[in-house]
This record gives sequence, C-alpha cells and structure tokens, in this order.
Amino acid sequence: MTERQRVAMVTGANGAMGVGICQGLAEHGFEVVMVCRNAKKAEAAAREVEQAVAGARLRTELVDVSRKAEVFAFAGRFTGRLDVLVNNAAIAPRRRSETPEGIEMEFATNVLGYVWMMQAFAKALRASAPARIVNVASYWAGDLDLDDLQFKARDYNNDTAYRQSKQCDRMLTVAFARRWPASEITVNACHPGDVHSTLSHSLGYGGHETPQQGADTPVWLATDPSVANVTGKYFASRRPQSCEFAKDEKAIARLEAICATF
Repeated sequence: MTERQRVAMVTGANGAMGVGICQGLAEHGFEVVMVCRNAKKAEAAAREVEQAVAGARLRTELVDVSRKAEVFAFAGRFTGRLDVLVNNAAIAPRRRSETPEGIEMEFATNVLGYVWMMQAFAKALRASAPARIVNVASYWAGDLDLDDLQFKARDYNNDTAYRQSKQCDRMLTVAFARRWPASEITVNACHPGDVHSTLSHSLGYGGHETPQQGADTPVWLATDPSVANVTGKYFASRRPQSCEFAKDEKAIARLEAICATF
C-alpha cells in the first residue's frame, strides 16, 4: 500500500485551518475526505485545495459533528480504508445555544464531536493500522468545570467555553490513546498555528499566519515517520509540550465518563 493510496479525513474542513490541513495532507499524497456542515462552503473549500495542489484527490461529506446520529450514520455508510482522522471542527458562538438534542452547541461540537468521531471510526482506523488520530486543540485552554460543562449554572462566555473545550480535547486525547496500542492507532493533540479565521474573530483575536503555516503541526503529526509510535501527547510547533491537564487522572476519568453518557 503506497502513501498515495492512503486516506485522511478532516472535520471542519471548510474553515481556514481545515483548508490548510486538507491542502497539506493532499500534498503528502492522501485522498482527503473533507467533512463539512455546509454544501456551498464545502464546494468552495474543495476548489481552493484543488487549485493549490495539482491532482488533489478529494471528496466532501456533509456531516454536522455536533449531532451524534449524523456522525454514526456517516460512519455506517463509509467504506474503504482510513489512515488518518483529524478532528478539527470547532466553533465559538457569542451566544449560548443548544443542539436539537438539548446539548450546549460549543460542547457538542468541540468536545463530543471529537469523541463521537473517534468512536465511530475506530473500526475503520484499526482495519487500516497503523493509523493516526490528530486532535486539533489549542494553547488557549483552561476554565474546566466538570460540574457545569454546558454552562447551565455559569453565565455563558464563548471565550471561557472555548478554553474549556480545548482543555477537554487535550484530556480526552490521553483517555483515547489508552484504548489502542500505538502500533494500531496513535492519538495526539496539538496547538496549530495562529491563523486569521472566523473562529479567531469570534474569540476576539486575529491570527497572523497563513492557513498553510497554521496547519504545519497537525499535518506533521498526521504524516511524519518520527511520530509513528508516539501517542497520548500534546504538541506545538512540532515539539512535545508539558500538559498539566494530562496529569489529572481523576479529572480525565470523570470527563471520559461524562462524555460516555451522551
């Protein structure tokens, strides 16, 4: 099986960071499955990648990762190999809202969406082993309240909610990395570069890097031989970082248990 026959899947593929990641993976010869919520945005993102990478092999899938039923229905119809899953979809709405299932939208997308994708595609990834999962997290992380993950008691603030969600992503990376031997599936998290995007605008800060620069570390984690057997770690600028969140075993176990109830 040559590298040009491998398949990578990217959620949130139509955002600035998502496009950068898809482009990087296409340049490495992967067929890229671009998972998006909006058809027009998906088509525009695919065109952007095709213009940047000659001969890029792409397919788009319309899936709302904040909806568990959509994620598992997608996995049920997905066929073929899957070598890399990049969980990248993230939102930071200024006002609190809920999914039709009654889950706070940011938690559903940024946290449960990662969980559900890892669960739903574990079989496909294991069948394609060695495979990799890359969870796009952030250095902007913290404010976790395990008693109020959905901001039912606290006043909702999108910055606080985003920080909490990215802390959760780092912690769940550790939890899921323990589920499979590194020889089957590795699971790592990373802070990508700072890209000017809709997300960064919603959070009130402007990125200074291009999507391609911002995508460098996620793409490196997905492709580089040097991290082939590394799992359960957090990276920034291609370097492993100390992560205090990953050391709180009780909190990780509790978060994992809470996520399993949805």
